[in-house]
Amino acid sequence: MRQTASHTEEFGADCEGAEGITPHGRARPEPSEREEPGAGPGSRPVTKAGWLLAACGLVLLPWLYVVATGLPETTTAARWPVAWAGLDALEAVGLIATGILAARGDRRHPTTATATATLLVLDAWFDTTTAAAGSDLATAAAMALCAELPLAALCAWLAVRALRQRT
Repeated sequence: MRQTASHTEEFGADCEGAEGITPHGRARPEPSEREEPGAGPGSRPVTKAGWLLAACGLVLLPWLYVVATGLPETTTAARWPVAWAGLDALEAVGLIATGILAARGDRRHPTTATATATLLVLDAWFDTTTAAAGSDLATAAAMALCAELPLAALCAWLAVRALRQRT
């Protein structure tokens, strides 16, 4: 004799004739799509990782004082063009990847959008704080206000919008 499905999804999965539908009418995820036990947002490993990251951030706070008071006002950087070209290359890859993933409706685009927004904000920050007074600073500010920060805002909007739609 067949058992009647209860109100829990786990019980419904064991019933004969469940046919991939939960008792609530939603399609049952394939085994490969299900989260592993303990991998969810409130799981123990995720909670521990969160506290570890927060502790590392707190440890960095005193280091900020050391950096702010111990570094020289000016310095010469070797391979300066490589550093900036590398950052811009990462931004280009991030913008392309985010654009393609978002256009295709790929659910991974919030990840690339978040990373790209971060890179763009960092670029704006370092461009404006390392620029010499005068035309260099004006150019850096114009790039930040007209390109980098608006693109970062667009990427952040894409990420937040997608994450809100998932909940």
